[in-house]
Amino acid sequence: MAEVKAAAERGRAAVAGALQGVRVVDLSRFIAGPYCAMLLGDMGADVIKVEPPGRGENSRGFGPFVEGESLYTMVFNRNKRSLTLDLRSERGKEILRDMLRTADVLVENFVPGTLEKMGFPWEALQALNPRLVVTRISGFGQSGPLSRNPCFDVIAQSMSGLMDITGDPDGRPTMSGTYVVDYSTGLYATIGTLGALQARNRTGAGQVVDVALLDSALSMLMTAIPEQMLLGRTMTRRGNRDRYGAPANTFPTRDGAWVHLASAGEPMFRALATSMGRPEIASDPRFSDNSARMENVDALEALITEWTRTLTAAELLAALQAIGIPSAKVATVSELVEHPHLEHREQLLRMEHPKAGTVPMQGFSVRFGDSPMQLRHPPPMLGEHTGVVLQEWLAMSADEVAALRTRGIV
Repeated sequence: MAEVKAAAERGRAAVAGALQGVRVVDLSRFIAGPYCAMLLGDMGADVIKVEPPGRGENSRGFGPFVEGESLYTMVFNRNKRSLTLDLRSERGKEILRDMLRTADVLVENFVPGTLEKMGFPWEALQALNPRLVVTRISGFGQSGPLSRNPCFDVIAQSMSGLMDITGDPDGRPTMSGTYVVDYSTGLYATIGTLGALQARNRTGAGQVVDVALLDSALSMLMTAIPEQMLLGRTMTRRGNRDRYGAPANTFPTRDGAWVHLASAGEPMFRALATSMGRPEIASDPRFSDNSARMENVDALEALITEWTRTLTAAELLAALQAIGIPSAKVATVSELVEHPHLEHREQLLRMEHPKAGTVPMQGFSVRFGDSPMQLRHPPPMLGEHTGVVLQEWLAMSADEVAALRTRGIV
């Protein structure tokens, strides 16, 4: 497993991240908001995760656990520092206002209207800090008939049609194996935040970035919307078959594995037919072009399955890769974490957590040439950085912080 360490541990000076100097206040919880704020932190921003004293973000109680610490929380909260703050108290709200005066970004994913009830409507935030970018993540957006409804990833998958186009044709609608809408929403929120920061460089003014789970889910429907509205065709489930080309599906092998292959275009299909020992099928009218193959996909896949069942996964992959057909064994996670390509790309990093010890997690998905992402902070313990953050951001003394602790404000 590749090990990614802080720059100083690699024996070189720390390199400034792309967002060094950007201050982010993270009020979010669960996945989409914390993921957005984490990505900003990965790019070098100073991200302060604000959590309720005593219990912290809701997901700190979600398993699995290592030494009592939630792995679920860890994978969305590296490169942040944790500040506990009671936002139900007036003093806690005062401290938050003081922080927002010098912040660049506020990330929140409350149900719309909650931030306003707390005393932080956009107008007040704008008056407090005209340069502040407020990234607001919700299920259905900040306005509209559904805006106040609660929403989770799977609800957005259901309502958007994503679930209806996922799964076997004769099976029931199926959710994705991961929280794909939460992740994509976090990505859109990050993109929107970066765009708003760039616009601020030009105008000097911050703005609201409104990102919704349902909107994000709709963005992944490919051609489903124009097909429905222009052609009256309803996209539905196709299993692992490609919607627009054939052959492209998951096939069984002699050793009980599964290999996915995707042939595209006539030269590639002719090469596949020859590799199968069946060159004649390339001129068979049923398979002579992509349209014909799509119409006769059941018969075509039956022929391919006869062939793949005679080979091990390794043999099949060697044959496919020799003729340039994109293909891969369907890997289990246990196989994935041992893959040498991930080690080369440093996609499995190890971090030292103050309580859980060495914890492996996903690496950085973006590689910068001159301002690389770096692991500067492991996911923080609850309130781990309260004192230092209040000193750095608000110039509070140790005695002032101690008094706030005594009162349960932090």
